[in-house]
Amino acid sequence: MSENESLETHLQELRRGTVVLACLRLLVEPGYGYGLLQQLERHGFPTDANTLYPLLRRLEKQGYLRSEWNTDEARPRKFYRTSAAGRELADALTTDFRAIADAVAELPVED
Repeated sequence: MSENESLETHLQELRRGTVVLACLRLLVEPGYGYGLLQQLERHGFPTDANTLYPLLRRLEKQGYLRSEWNTDEARPRKFYRTSAAGRELADALTTDFRAIADAVAELPVED
């Protein structure tokens, strides 16, 4: 494995959990899958559709997202929104994420 491939693997692992948090925070306003993919990209969380859609279904099954179908347009779309339990989880994850970021920032870096 090249150094670049190794870095990408580690970055992917680091981002995996942050995508859950980003989704919960972004979906405070209702959104659908493709639109959410675009939002995540704009905010620095590049995500593949094959990762996002199973994640949305899992978070919905766990009660952290609610969904409803919009059939007003030519093609029906499923909209997701963070539930009350999802907002509580997002708050807890945000607090922990900030604590981790602060702790990492205080670690020594060798020159």
